[in-house]
Amino acid sequence: MKKELIAPCGMNCAICKAHLRQKNPCRGCNFAEQNRPKTRANCRLRICKKRKGNFCYDCADFPCDRLKHLDGRYRARYGMSEIENLKCIRDKGVKKFLEKERKKWKCLICGGVICCHNGLCVKCDFAKLRIKKGFTGGKNNSIQT
Repeated sequence: MKKELIAPCGMNCAICKAHLRQKNPCRGCNFAEQNRPKTRANCRLRICKKRKGNFCYDCADFPCDRLKHLDGRYRARYGMSEIENLKCIRDKGVKKFLEKERKKWKCLICGGVICCHNGLCVKCDFAKLRIKKGFTGGKNNSIQT
């Protein structure tokens, strides 16, 4: 997990399925010009001209309607919040945020990274455990016994 992988909206690209995939991985939202995926290159939050710094909290409109919409979708689908990520970065700094993220998204079996989009570890056979143990998305990456 690196600070370069934190998108302006607060998404941690290090836990994104596009970044974690084996074939043609995305380099992260901050590298959209090099990636050329349309979803990142054309992202209105990423290219917003109102933002004065690196993150959406550096904007007078924080949180704007567009960010609230994205945040609502991620809360509902994946149990995570870009707005909460941004508040943590703003209030505690990127270093503390990344420490929290390392713990939150670390596989308890092998130490690999859990993908926020599907709840699966990219290194081990966590998929079978996910099905057996009822793991649901990024809300909780621990195994219930």
